[in-house]
Amino acid sequence: MRHQPFNRARAAFHAALAFAFIAGPTASAQGRVVLPAGSVIIVRTTTPLASASVQTGQTFEANVEEGVGVDEYTVIPAGSTVRGVISLARAATRQQSGVIEVVFDRITLTDGTSLAITGKLTSTDSAERRQIDSDPNARVVLVGGRGGVGAAIAGAGSGRSTNNILSALGGMLSEGRDVNVPAGTPLAVELERAVTLRGRGRLRGTEASTIYTAPERIRAAQTALARANYYRGPINGRLDDATRRALFSFQVDRRLSGTGNLDGRTAQALGLDLAGGSTGGLTGAALSAEDASMVRRDAQAVVARYRSDLGGSGLGRLDPTRAYAQGDLELWFALSAFADNASLYEQIVRTGGNRDAAVLAGRALASASRRVDTVMQAARTTAQLQSAWANVRERLSTLQTQ
Repeated sequence: MRHQPFNRARAAFHAALAFAFIAGPTASAQGRVVLPAGSVIIVRTTTPLASASVQTGQTFEANVEEGVGVDEYTVIPAGSTVRGVISLARAATRQQSGVIEVVFDRITLTDGTSLAITGKLTSTDSAERRQIDSDPNARVVLVGGRGGVGAAIAGAGSGRSTNNILSALGGMLSEGRDVNVPAGTPLAVELERAVTLRGRGRLRGTEASTIYTAPERIRAAQTALARANYYRGPINGRLDDATRRALFSFQVDRRLSGTGNLDGRTAQALGLDLAGGSTGGLTGAALSAEDASMVRRDAQAVVARYRSDLGGSGLGRLDPTRAYAQGDLELWFALSAFADNASLYEQIVRTGGNRDAAVLAGRALASASRRVDTVMQAARTTAQLQSAWANVRERLSTLQTQ
């Protein structure tokens, strides 16, 4: 009987330990996660926005279609909604286009949790983003008559007066047309203040929409961006304005959504090891599966173009009346080999599972492209072929920095 208290204590200890192992991941998932200021969330409008009919103070909703994660945790599930508020509405006149200013003040998660946010409109278009970023205090507005979303997005100065905003827009108002943004239009919401959210489950693997904020991952991104000549600042692990601008430029050039976030798609395009080195020790870039597919398709198109330039058929038959030079056929062989290499590279990247192999394959593909460069100098080529090959080389720009 003397041992009963000890046995009970030991049993309680083992039970608590077992519970800790079971509940540990859940407890971590319920921790607080910070979505930093400057993060951009892509949403889609659920109702039209038209400067001819909306009123100042009116609210509208936009859906988060792709769940947002921060590092290892989901924080904003798909299906959450963001509330927008019309802070300025001006219908078009004969002389001036309509203008709408919107701000975003609340996000409602799928479980009903509602959080206040401070968000502004921004753009994923490079020209619009440069214009907006030229004045960090600019009020961002929709201007009628331009742009692919039914309006241009522009910075309109930092003044409070409506007249000051219209004056800052100047010639952009010259078309005299209303803002007409249909339902289902994607908009980019930039957080002006950090938001603390509850982690809602650990992510499994790399998620395209995950925003990475950990210093070691930011340092890795800065290093990769510096190699590719997008970033010239210090490798300090800080997601500052210079780093976001470099990320944005890289995203635009790689035809990714221009947000300035270090998201999963961008990290993959930069060749970052998001597993923290557990899956491979090589440093270097690997293309995303989508970019690898584009390289393969573009390479095949270049081969077809050059075969046509040579007067050849798909079966390898050449024009019997034409005199060919050695360089012509060497280029055909080199281009054909590169297209086959690009197809193999796409398979390696798309199947995944071995990042080191993808890095090594990228180096081999870059080497194959340099052989084409060398052979092309001795061949007779058209300006159209050279331009088409230059597009392929541009897609390989990340691999060339290794």
